[in-house]
Amino acid sequence: MRMSESADPPFEIAYKHLLENVPENNSLSTVEECELPLIDMQQLGLGEAERQECKKLIARASQEWGFFQVINHGASRNVLENMRSEQVKLMRKPFQEKKAYKDLYLSDGTYRWGAPLPTSLKQLSWSEAFHVQLSDILDSRRSHNTNRLRSSMEEFVFAICEVAKELAEILAEEMGRETDLFQEACLPESCYLRLNRYPPCPNHSHLMGLMPHTDTSFLTAWSNNLYKSVEHRVVVANPVKERFSTAYFLCPPTETVIESGGVGGAVYRSFSFGEYKKQIELDVKNVGQKIGLPRFLLPTH
Repeated sequence: MRMSESADPPFEIAYKHLLENVPENNSLSTVEECELPLIDMQQLGLGEAERQECKKLIARASQEWGFFQVINHGASRNVLENMRSEQVKLMRKPFQEKKAYKDLYLSDGTYRWGAPLPTSLKQLSWSEAFHVQLSDILDSRRSHNTNRLRSSMEEFVFAICEVAKELAEILAEEMGRETDLFQEACLPESCYLRLNRYPPCPNHSHLMGLMPHTDTSFLTAWSNNLYKSVEHRVVVANPVKERFSTAYFLCPPTETVIESGGVGGAVYRSFSFGEYKKQIELDVKNVGQKIGLPRFLLPTH
């Protein structure tokens, strides 16, 4: 049996009713390709003029795009390559083994694939993931259970966490807000690591690797919409080749209260990060997709 047959989730069985009734006009809409801003973080360690210019570029990209690429960020290539290697090994395990994966004592629901209740192909994500609550990995009570995957995750998390906090502190500083709260509140234990795999997709012209969504962004609410949370998707570009991606989510503890404010008054009502996460879970369960921050808009907005 080939690797792809045993590793891939049973998309074509689970979603047979959707895949057999593809409307003729269901091809994915084309979008204009854009080149994202490129930020060289090495500039932050040069003279004061270079540092200030780099900070302004980061803030501007967050306001105008909500996305940017960073280079010379300080995370070692060796750490990144080790994480990718271990991720590939994990995601290429047989599907049934991934469903029952217990090696790291991860929380229930960490492994996921497809979509809960899609009613159309637009609500179906042709992907699988381990969405890891990092307290599961960093809990000292479980540290006796060590392997290459756990150690690679830990090294990756501690390296990327520093990059994420530095960027968040710059964004806070550019708004004239306190910068030390990220060091105090956004500890790795409250954050998440997501290991994605996009299996080969025979109907790639009709399906997405990840449906259009916005990521969890307390910075958007906290900045009163100054910093954008932009809708994006993953296109399944290849019918025979798999793809991988890794995401780190900088998050405060669930009890943290997030408030927006500034010129023109608050856009969002106050809410805890735990409330935000629960609302996302409800929306995915009830309507098949994330709604996100619009759920917390004040009536005047």
